Amino acid sequence: MSIRKSALIPIAISLLTTATVIGCSQTKESSQSTDVKEGAVAATPTKPSSTTTATENRVDPATIPADKIADAATIIARKQVPILCYHQVRDWRPKDSENARSYIMPIQVFKDQIKMLADSGYHSISPDQLYAYLTTGAALPEKPVLITFDDGDEEQHGIAAPELEKYGFKGTFFIMTASIGRRGYQHYMDKQQIKDLADRGHTIGCHTWDHHSVKKYTAADWVTQIEQPTKKLEEITGKPVRHFAYPFGLWNHEATVELKKRGYLGAYQLAEKKRDEENPLLSIRRIIASGYWSPKTLSNNIKNSFK
Repeated sequence: MSIRKSALIPIAISLLTTATVIGCSQTKESSQSTDVKEGAVAATPTKPSSTTTATENRVDPATIPADKIADAATIIARKQVPILCYHQVRDWRPKDSENARSYIMPIQVFKDQIKMLADSGYHSISPDQLYAYLTTGAALPEKPVLITFDDGDEEQHGIAAPELEKYGFKGTFFIMTASIGRRGYQHYMDKQQIKDLADRGHTIGCHTWDHHSVKKYTAADWVTQIEQPTKKLEEITGKPVRHFAYPFGLWNHEATVELKKRGYLGAYQLAEKKRDEENPLLSIRRIIASGYWSPKTLSNNIKNSFK
């Protein structure tokens, strides 16, 4: 199939917000209906923990011998690590729909949620650390959590990353390359901001070229949506891109096979509890951290979703 980028980009960007709302609303767990009127955590500053964080003991997956990697059944049987998915971090606007507000994170709500994680003793980890744990049983810090962001919205660089760093946390940012540097109703990170996050110890991952579901890919799409964006992100950051997030959280077995062929070590869906029995590392679960959730609600959903 022939793909004309010049024709697709305007459509892709203009429809991105609507598509993401629909996709996220389809994958929200029933637990998101939890009462949202619970009190928020007080905004008292918390000092970063001296316990191991994602910037310490970083494991290079390329150094793990093939004969040391566990089989699929062992990987699936390991205790799940909480993985959170954030999108836009900004205050709600009058035009934002009810569904959109479930994944748009008001700034103070985001700050309260991150403070709760720190106050509760969580320690952020990187996708490479998670890979080492799942494949070899490598030790993780106490109460690990993987904090991820989809799409590449500009406020993830200007607001979210500094808030994480205040507590010694690092994030994983899955970038949709069609929107890099675009400005409009929603602003997206430019190349320098993406590189800056990588230079500060955060992880950059791929989120396709323009957010099309992998379930609909043809042979040409794997080049346009995966191979070319991966190369672009590696050129921007100067680092390998080994981790991927599925648009809308939608995936299938064929996608895990194609991603594995292209050297991906981890791929992240959303709330679906099913994992790929052959390639579980390419169907790892996350939950969307809702903009409606108080810190207590987030804490409860972490405990109930990852056992």
